[in-house]
Amino acid sequence: MKILTFTTLFPNLVRPNNAIFVETRLRHLVASGQVEARVVAPVPWFPFTDKRFGQYGDFARVPASEERFGLPVLHPRYPVIPKVGMNFAPALLANAAKATVGRMLDEGYDFDLIDAHYFYPDGVAAVKLGKHFNKPVVITARGSDISLIPNFAKPRKMIQWAAANAAAVITVCDALKTELVQLGADPATITPLRNGVDLQRFHQGDRAGLRREIGLDGFTLLSVGHLVELKGHDLAIGALPLLPGVTLLIAGSGVELPRLQALARELKVEERVRFLGAVPQPELPRYYGAADALVLASSREGWANVLLESMACGTPVVASRVWGTPEVVAAPAAGVLMRERSRQGVADAVQALRADYPAHDDTRRYAEQFSWDSTTAGQLRLFNAIVRK
Repeated sequence: MKILTFTTLFPNLVRPNNAIFVETRLRHLVASGQVEARVVAPVPWFPFTDKRFGQYGDFARVPASEERFGLPVLHPRYPVIPKVGMNFAPALLANAAKATVGRMLDEGYDFDLIDAHYFYPDGVAAVKLGKHFNKPVVITARGSDISLIPNFAKPRKMIQWAAANAAAVITVCDALKTELVQLGADPATITPLRNGVDLQRFHQGDRAGLRREIGLDGFTLLSVGHLVELKGHDLAIGALPLLPGVTLLIAGSGVELPRLQALARELKVEERVRFLGAVPQPELPRYYGAADALVLASSREGWANVLLESMACGTPVVASRVWGTPEVVAAPAAGVLMRERSRQGVADAVQALRADYPAHDDTRRYAEQFSWDSTTAGQLRLFNAIVRK
């Protein structure tokens, strides 16, 4: 089977950590030996590569094509219209990708279906491309594309149209399927296939050695994710005055860094907070393995990969009760869910975890239920059924 993966959420040479979970799922699918794949991952057009332009400068430095883990990846450019562009994004994205997809077909890569990730604008654009090239489309819903974007009237209508015209929809958790059905999607077309975890990359190490290497002493929390408001790093910092002697490591970069640093100073906990910056995924197991607990205080998450990554390293989690997270943290060995998403809620959950702390081996065994194998098998069943039709 030949597939075309279409999404703006894909790692690239300039931003190697961008939506790495999409690439990981595709790599495991291709490793089955039953699928050949190529990737079209458009990036916004921007004229200047200077780093002072932030993420737009990053977009400009992304190469037109590259190869990642043996997968050919093309990066056509599409126009982004600031402030008013949200309603036009699917059409702009589809029109910009047509020439690239057309050349791919002309050169002999006659794919069987389009595998799209994120409903808006990517999934809507993919359905437009599918109609243009007469190819079936499968859209994977991943989180805020269903939990947030449908709050806007025009995008909501386009998401409903895409769901009705896609050959099938995948959701990364049951909660997103429920929300899609409430939006009017046919439940018979929706298949939940949760993200897995790479059990070879994320594994238990020498915990005592890792702690010495990183310089940790006492109970240590780890918070991983972009430094943006929805990730709730501020709540983890805010819990520290209620958790004497506890240290917090924060792995990630983003616009919230100055505010988070100021908050740590204001609360007089700056000596107990370490900002690690952006940590490449291959280095994350060191920090997961050294920490005593991962804290994820997000306001929105479809299926947070950091939870299983931490558990696979033997480290339990403290997490907010949002969307798919209760489906991940579903046993004492996994960790504790917060009663409320607040500073006090984080502190109470950490204290509850410490009072009944699971064995690291039990946490690892819990994570082993979530290998990528069943996700890959589910994709193959679904894709094969679509191609047969």
